Amino acid sequence: MTDRIPLLIDTDPGVDDALALLMAFNDPRHQIVGLTIAAGNVGLKHTVANALKLCEVADQDIPVFAGADAPLLHPSPDAGYVHGQDGFGDVGYEAAKRQVEAEHAALAIIRLSHQHAGKLLLVALGPLTNVALALKLDPTLPQRIARLVVMGGAVTCQGNITPAAEFNIYFDPEAAHIVFEAFERIDLADWEAVMAHGLHHDRVVGWLAAGAERGRFYERISEKTRLWSIDRRGDEWHAADALAMAFALEPDGALDVQDRPVSIELDGTHSRGATVVDWRRQEGRADKVSILMKYDQARFERLIAAALAAG
Repeated sequence: MTDRIPLLIDTDPGVDDALALLMAFNDPRHQIVGLTIAAGNVGLKHTVANALKLCEVADQDIPVFAGADAPLLHPSPDAGYVHGQDGFGDVGYEAAKRQVEAEHAALAIIRLSHQHAGKLLLVALGPLTNVALALKLDPTLPQRIARLVVMGGAVTCQGNITPAAEFNIYFDPEAAHIVFEAFERIDLADWEAVMAHGLHHDRVVGWLAAGAERGRFYERISEKTRLWSIDRRGDEWHAADALAMAFALEPDGALDVQDRPVSIELDGTHSRGATVVDWRRQEGRADKVSILMKYDQARFERLIAAALAAG
C-alpha cells in the first residue's frame, strides 16, 4: 500500500509533453501508473516511440499503452512543423529497447480507473480521443476519476491553430465534446493561460545546462521548437503541457481559477474546435470547468528546473 497519488497521463509526445512528463517523473507524491498515447502532435508511431524513449532516458519503468491513431471522425493536421516530424526535434535518437504494452490505451484507462477507483488523477495533455473512446466503452468512467486535468482550449477564442481554436481541441473536437459533456468537473489549463506564463529563453538555457542526462536529452529534442519560438514569439518560450502538469501536481500553486460552463464548437466555418465559455452564465448550465487563469510563476519555473536537473 502507498499514500502516493496514482497518476495516469494521456499524452501525444511532443516536446512540451516530454517536459510535462519529466516533471511528473520527478514528483515523489505521485505514482505514475501508465502513459496512454494518442496521435496528435505527430502520428501515433512517433508519439509511442517518443514516450518509450523518454521513459528509458529517465529510467522510469512505466507501462506505455498505444491508443487512437486518428481523430474520431475527421482528419486533422499535426504539429510536426513545431516539434519536428518525429515530435522530438528530428534528432535521430536511438529507439528505446522496451516495447509498448499489448492493451489498447482506452481499455487501460478503464482498467486503471477500476484499480485506483476514487483516487486516480487523470491528466490529458493531448487530443482527447483516447478518453472519449474509454467513455463510449464505459460511461461510468467519471465516477472513478478523482480529478481530471486537461490541457486544451482557448477560453476567449484566441487560438494557436486557427484564430478561434487551440490545437488539442481542434485536432478532435468531437472527442473533446464527449469528454466535456461526460465529466462533472474538469480542471482546464488553456492556451491563453500558457501565453500568460511564458519562460524566458535565457532562463530555459540555464536550466538545460544543469548537466543531468535527461536535461541533456531534452536540450537536444527541444532545440528545434525553441528556435521556432524565438523566430515567431520573441523572448519567451511557452510550454503548454508543463503548465497543465504544474496545475495537476501542485494545484495550490493556482492563484486564480474561474469556474464556468464550457461548450465545444463542432461546426462553424471559422469556429470549429473553439472552446466557448459562458462567462456570464447566460445559458444556466453548470459551472463544470475550473479554468486556470493565473499560476504562481516562480513555483512553475522551479518545477521545470528541478525536473530538468534530476538525475
